[in-house]
Amino acid sequence: MTAAAASKPQDTLTPMLVIGLLFFIFGFVTWLNGPLIQFVELAFDLDTVNAFLVLMVFYLSYFFFALPASWLLRRTGMKKGMAIGLLVMAVGALAFGEFAVRRWYPGALSGLFVIGAGVALLQTAANPYISILGPIDSAAQRIAFMGICNKVAGILAPLVLGALVMHGLGDLKTQMHSVDAAGRAALLDAFAARIHLPYVAMAVVLATLGFWIARSPLPEIRAADVNRADDEAHAGAKGLSAHPHLWLGVLCLFLYVGVEVMAGDAIGTYGHGFGLPADETKFFTSFTLAAMLAGYLAGLVAIPRFVSQARYLALSAALGAMLAIGAFLTTGYVSVGFVAALGFANAMMWPAIFPLAIAGLGRLTETGSALLIMGIAGGAIVPQLFALLRERWDFQLVFVAIMLPSYLYILYYALRGHRAGRR
Repeated sequence: MTAAAASKPQDTLTPMLVIGLLFFIFGFVTWLNGPLIQFVELAFDLDTVNAFLVLMVFYLSYFFFALPASWLLRRTGMKKGMAIGLLVMAVGALAFGEFAVRRWYPGALSGLFVIGAGVALLQTAANPYISILGPIDSAAQRIAFMGICNKVAGILAPLVLGALVMHGLGDLKTQMHSVDAAGRAALLDAFAARIHLPYVAMAVVLATLGFWIARSPLPEIRAADVNRADDEAHAGAKGLSAHPHLWLGVLCLFLYVGVEVMAGDAIGTYGHGFGLPADETKFFTSFTLAAMLAGYLAGLVAIPRFVSQARYLALSAALGAMLAIGAFLTTGYVSVGFVAALGFANAMMWPAIFPLAIAGLGRLTETGSALLIMGIAGGAIVPQLFALLRERWDFQLVFVAIMLPSYLYILYYALRGHRAGRR
């Protein structure tokens, strides 16, 4: 048995369950952003472009904090780093809840930015951890299990927020049209106050989990200890510049997260474009995530038993392109259905892109992982681009003009890009 193999934990089930819990937690927090767009649009009396700043600040935090997170992880290890990430998220949740009640939008955005920073740290640790917990060729299968945990939380998040905070939107909007300015302000104050208790409860849960993770039996894994010797030598000798497949993967992940957020968080706004009622569109994110859950289950069965993770990524990208065209060629609920179905196409993209991009990095795995996490900023840029362009052009045309080229690039990465510079 090699030293690398010996350093791996023999029991992988317990770590997978613990990391699965973490993926559930940051999935729940992340997929609250879809219904939060509608919440802030009403509570803070915003237009669509400013409401989409929810996505902008949350996903930009990945860009700013991913590399610092990798530096921190080298000092603390992945286990303590994940605990710190949970505590940072708890602070952000408290801030968002407090500033939302005060209806001060910059403060609420700062809270979301802090939550995103905590999730960035958590993801920078958790994704490579689960990728290198076993053989790299089956990493997509393990990440698919994590994705199921993530998307189950994502399905629940809009339903929970809808039940606790977003109920009665139609009646509230009707009342606002029938009162004076003072009455309108009072109604909005009462609506905004609904968000406080759920976010305080979330902060308590996050902080509790953070302390538990720090003391849990989760084994410590360091990337340099588990990569093969030849990968280590190749990675260490030339640095990241010798790995074009990583840099192409960062762009691929940037575009992937952009289309994932478009299909998941922006689907409510997309439905508004057809005049669909707000009491229905607030649940549309759950439909996309249900499709993603089905996609993860399909991926668990197929990879690597019947198809490689690279080939499955290519099939997913081709399906995404076809569904985007279908959304453009139809209207109303049918078009929204095509957008929700993009969840199935998107499901296995992250599980495939991430291990393909970090393969062979050796001791540079943490830095490469951080660069990939920075690519999550696509969730900030791509939806904001959609929000801006739909002000001037037909929203369906803008949607397909963004989504189709993105899926075509992902298709390129699956077929050729992930092999660039690899031996």
